[in-house]
Amino acid sequence: MPDLLIELFSEEIPARMQARARADLQKLITDGVVEAGLTYAHAGAFSTPRRLVLAIEGLTANSPTLREERKGPRTDAPEKALDGFLRATGLSKDQLEIRDDKKGQVYFATIERPGRPATEIVAEVLEQTIRNFPWPKSMRWGAGSLRWVRPLHSILAILSDEAGATIVPLDVDGIIASDSTRGHRFMAPNAFSVGGFESYAKQLKAAKVMLDPAERADTIWHDAQQMAFAKGWEVVEDKGLLGEVAGLVEWPVTLMGQIDDEFLDLPPEVLQTSMKEHQKFFSVRNPKTGRIEGFVTVANRETADHGATILAGNQKVLSARLSDAKFFWENDLRMIKTHGLEGMAEGLDAVTFHNKLGSVGDQVRRIEALAREIAPLVGAAPDLAAEAARVAKADLRSEMVYEFPELQGVMGRYYAKSASLDDRVADAVRDHYAPLGPSDAVPSEPVSVAVALAEKIDKLTGFWAIDEKPTGSKDPFALRRAALGVIRLVLENGLRFNLINVVNIVDFIDFSEDQFQRQVARELLNKATGDEDERQSLIRASGLVASSATDAAIERVASQWVMLDEARKDLLTFFHDRLKVFLKDQGIRHDVIDAVLVPVESAAASAAMPGSDDLTLVVKRAQALSETLKTEDGANLLQGFKRANNILTQAEEKDGVEYSFGADVKFAETPEEKALFADLDAAETKIAPAMEAEDFAAAMAAMASLRGPIDAFFEAVQINTDSEVIRRNRLNLLSRIRQICLSVADLTRIEG
Repeated sequence: MPDLLIELFSEEIPARMQARARADLQKLITDGVVEAGLTYAHAGAFSTPRRLVLAIEGLTANSPTLREERKGPRTDAPEKALDGFLRATGLSKDQLEIRDDKKGQVYFATIERPGRPATEIVAEVLEQTIRNFPWPKSMRWGAGSLRWVRPLHSILAILSDEAGATIVPLDVDGIIASDSTRGHRFMAPNAFSVGGFESYAKQLKAAKVMLDPAERADTIWHDAQQMAFAKGWEVVEDKGLLGEVAGLVEWPVTLMGQIDDEFLDLPPEVLQTSMKEHQKFFSVRNPKTGRIEGFVTVANRETADHGATILAGNQKVLSARLSDAKFFWENDLRMIKTHGLEGMAEGLDAVTFHNKLGSVGDQVRRIEALAREIAPLVGAAPDLAAEAARVAKADLRSEMVYEFPELQGVMGRYYAKSASLDDRVADAVRDHYAPLGPSDAVPSEPVSVAVALAEKIDKLTGFWAIDEKPTGSKDPFALRRAALGVIRLVLENGLRFNLINVVNIVDFIDFSEDQFQRQVARELLNKATGDEDERQSLIRASGLVASSATDAAIERVASQWVMLDEARKDLLTFFHDRLKVFLKDQGIRHDVIDAVLVPVESAAASAAMPGSDDLTLVVKRAQALSETLKTEDGANLLQGFKRANNILTQAEEKDGVEYSFGADVKFAETPEEKALFADLDAAETKIAPAMEAEDFAAAMAAMASLRGPIDAFFEAVQINTDSEVIRRNRLNLLSRIRQICLSVADLTRIEG
């Protein structure tokens, strides 16, 4: 069985596109040959800046001969039916076979498709792949119509076995496939022929090309660490940069330089960002001083002076870049010294946050008010939280963040320190964006937590108020990430508060700066229902003097009541959906979360499921229920509950009544029936105080203890007896089972 080697040799492929291109090439070629009837043992894709490579081992030499039988029309069918069958099969009438069938004699066609050689199939698949390759961006060159990421120079395509190598016959816009390639652009530019993948890889290595990007990355990292270790330094790890640099060179030559002393006082994040973004340099830290003092650059060739000229040129360019950074830094510090950090923040009123949500200055004022409100809930000083919120986004007006937007927050902390603000305020400025992703650290200092929560809740509430919600895969304002950030902040800090009380959606309604109306609106939304009499009663009970302003506030809120209330409920549902995704990664099923989140219609369940916006409470319930259902008693109890619930539901539908008026033990006839009464009473006395104390494990254990008595009851007792009194009593007993179980969790939502 031959092996296939394909190389598409071009000008430099952008590093960010190479990984996707490798995967696409492997998928398109392997899928194509398999669809054509070939099989293979193994495939691997590789890339360098100038080539995409695919190696397939154990490819079958030919596709199999296929024989297919098709049943046609009856022999007495109209002539048009026969003509259509002949066109579909590509046969003539005398090639058909007549066979007896249930309904008479029928035409049958036997179609034989002979196998095709692998060279022919590969040629077709490869040409189709090249012409339709899914590059994110592509170009044309010369007079041809072919598109590629950069001009394509040559195609290597060979099938090799013990007898030697065969070139795949292929011509794509004048580029004819061959068995030759080239080495490194400068160190080994001449063409050479190859006979298979093994010789190809060896000859490339001899021609100063490392084919495997993982090998290039390992070489870069190993050499960089060795150089840093020799000076007592350490390389700052950056896997993303390492992968990118490995895609920029074919023969990595690692060089290390030292940053000029005049730049060493710049914040280390500035040095790292400038070197990474502009020069693709790795930062090197001196562990004794904690400063970034050196850099590692990777050349793409060996030189007679061992890289001295390359390093000197890079050092010169780096000094120019860092001079700019130093200029920005010093200008920002002068601005803060003259006007203070809040003075720098004044310009945010001229920066648009969203055309329906006002400026960034408006956003900051909302965050400040919300942070002050959240602060007592997380153990933070309200004044410090408000101060941190006021200056949290001031660095957006700095020259440094204008040049390096990824440093927002980070630079804010340095500016806050330079303005002599409290350390907790400075840390909150840095941390208020966190966490940005599932692996980011979560702030734990109370002031940072308050401001981070306020920033995310404000964003979510604002976009819900203007009906700009995520749809499908589209989430242009990163609202899913913001919701996940709120969830992680709450859970990982063990916070306990009702989320819906801080979702102040009325803050996004235009009250023409009438703060009295805003206050009334918030009170109404947080404490009242949509009933007009209740709203009026709330105003009177609040001690507010009835006035035209009060009436105007009530009227204003009443006119938008449905929108406000629905938007807030919808946002809470969105939090629940993100919570399910978060807990799924921790092994908790979505139906378990539903069971502790959504109150059912029964009073027992509604009373048992309060605080669906207290995320910490919800997770505690979900974890306890999940662990219970993993036990044998829990799993069997679930089946017993569902049996009881199904019988009861069917009886209620049939009889048109609700069996929830209490069963009486005096009508119990069997020992199992009497025992179930006693066990339900015992469980109820344990469950109620356990739920009150939020000891959900104890409540779940008490519920699971009913497994045995319920099983015994169903084995010994017939529900639908001839005595109507006994039947009703037993149905009411099933109702007690349902009510007690639903007081712990809504087991109707559990699958299985």
